Amino acid sequence: MVQRTLVVYPTKDAVAQAGAQRLLLAIADVLGERLDGGKTRNRVDVALTGGSDTIKALEYMASNPLTDTIDWTRVHLWWADERFVAADDNDRNALQARRMLLDRLVAEGRLPESNIHEMAADTRNAADIAAADDTTTDALLDQAARAYERELVRELGAVPVMDIAVMGMGPDGHYASLFPGHAEVSIADRLVVGVNHSPKMPPLRLSMTAPLLAQTRRMWFLTAGAGKADALAHVFATRNDPAWPSSFADATDELVWFTTPDAAAQL
Repeated sequence: MVQRTLVVYPTKDAVAQAGAQRLLLAIADVLGERLDGGKTRNRVDVALTGGSDTIKALEYMASNPLTDTIDWTRVHLWWADERFVAADDNDRNALQARRMLLDRLVAEGRLPESNIHEMAADTRNAADIAAADDTTTDALLDQAARAYERELVRELGAVPVMDIAVMGMGPDGHYASLFPGHAEVSIADRLVVGVNHSPKMPPLRLSMTAPLLAQTRRMWFLTAGAGKADALAHVFATRNDPAWPSSFADATDELVWFTTPDAAAQL
């Protein structure tokens, strides 16, 4: 368990710009440290999520000169959570990231498609979705979650570790797709879980679990705006409170919240 650090920027836009700059520098630093091909893996693994702050940071990365200095063949991208919708649905976190940055890197031959580790999409037609009951849906989500678990273990070993995770937090204190009032935040024997009846649309999701995310070396939250103030105050006041899931957030080296004055007003 590491100490939480708070960094306050003047605006929401500044949070996104700082997140973009810091992520590019951190990727470059890790890749540079691992050039010797020593005991650590010769790559960097980054977990992304959705949310306006994270997507805005990716947009800034697309126009940042540092992006052109990264050896993207050694960068692997994962998702801390995903909306279980069709692959071409605008709600997909991965689709938004592709549009902002990743598709261009792939098209330029700089980022191998195999380095983009998307969570499964919903391949059912509208009629099958409408006809599905909770039992069928839960089984489908669990199948998709276990498939992502197998991919994590295949790539990173029995205890997968992200080098960096860029997270967001909702006004209700959720992170990834771990919501208050839902049991998933307390699940400790899985790497990835399905989430049914999410209180935030869309209702079906996949999410990395709190123990998996806690193995991350550096976890950064991009959390801006007055609507996050109450949640941020509760999260900083407690640890591992299911009523405020982001209080479970942890890392092994660094846990930083990049925020704005209005979001930090109650601290």
